[in-house]
Amino acid sequence: MNALSNALNFSGGPGVLPESVLNEAQKAIHSVPEVGLSVLGISHRSDWFAAVVEEVERNIRQLLQLPDSHALLLLQGGATLQFSMVPMLLLRGSGKTAEYIHSGYWSRQSIPPAQLEGDVRVLWDGEASGFRRLPAASELNHSADAAYFHYISNETVEGIQFNEIPGREDVPRVCDMSSDFLSRPFDPDRFDLIYAHAQKNLGPAGVTIVIVRRSILDQVPDGIPALLDYRAHLKAHSIYNTPPVFAIYVVLLVTRWLIEDIGGLERMAAINQHKADALYAIIDSHSDFYRGWARSENRSLMNVTFELPSTDQEAAFLNQARTIGFSGLKGHRSLGGIRASIYNAMQLDAVESLCEFMEDFVTQARR
Repeated sequence: MNALSNALNFSGGPGVLPESVLNEAQKAIHSVPEVGLSVLGISHRSDWFAAVVEEVERNIRQLLQLPDSHALLLLQGGATLQFSMVPMLLLRGSGKTAEYIHSGYWSRQSIPPAQLEGDVRVLWDGEASGFRRLPAASELNHSADAAYFHYISNETVEGIQFNEIPGREDVPRVCDMSSDFLSRPFDPDRFDLIYAHAQKNLGPAGVTIVIVRRSILDQVPDGIPALLDYRAHLKAHSIYNTPPVFAIYVVLLVTRWLIEDIGGLERMAAINQHKADALYAIIDSHSDFYRGWARSENRSLMNVTFELPSTDQEAAFLNQARTIGFSGLKGHRSLGGIRASIYNAMQLDAVESLCEFMEDFVTQARR
């Protein structure tokens, strides 16, 4: 293969989408069959789009077994806007302190917006360890009086992921699941607020899923602009203002794919584990050459990060990979190295092709 392929797109985000989803989206750009118009020109006030929003919610509720105690919203602004909306809701005027884990690049971005709304305490900071690991429960001294506790389930830059849910059950738990949402099952009832932008596992950029326990909406302080108030969006069924119709439609297609083609989140998790195991096996078998970034117990199933012995070898690795047809393997600009992002839609055969390339490359390098 000498041309880049969607099937070999290991980008950290926007991430690869299922081929069947791309095909359906391509058809819809020309004409949605049941409407006869391009999805790019269908009114967000149409009955068709209202049905799309309803099915997206229904499908996600089915996949997560989401209880009625939690509302689901389709918002804009990405996870970055949620960095501000969350403390506006839960911290502003509370007189309490919010607790955060600083586990990597993206959790670092989440803290300053919260500090604008009130007191913030960083429970654990992974900078001293180079963000190569996550804290054990014994390292976290949670307060029962905290306004809320916030963490990011998967750090895409460093490739580290929580396998257990941290925090107290009697303190509102908030999680940014942008890069591993719908990649594996979890108990949503243990969370008071979850958010996830689309461009990793769900669809193109432009839409953000927010799941919020309805009861905490009673504590929204005065003075929140309607566009930043979850209650306004809930009342408007996620169509408060003009939403990203196309992005939401693609999320619909992805949720159908997860249900109908994959068979649910248990099956998706098994596939993701298989893909990650294959790549980590190559890294571990050549640990003197491929130097994994994360500690083994905290390795991400979504983002496999590693270094080579020199920057020259990394450059050669990326150049040869690009020539063959692999895309998106360059590590994040803040960290460097190599990053293979293997989100839900990344096929096992593509991962196996990358493993073969890595085997061949290390063999050549040692000659």
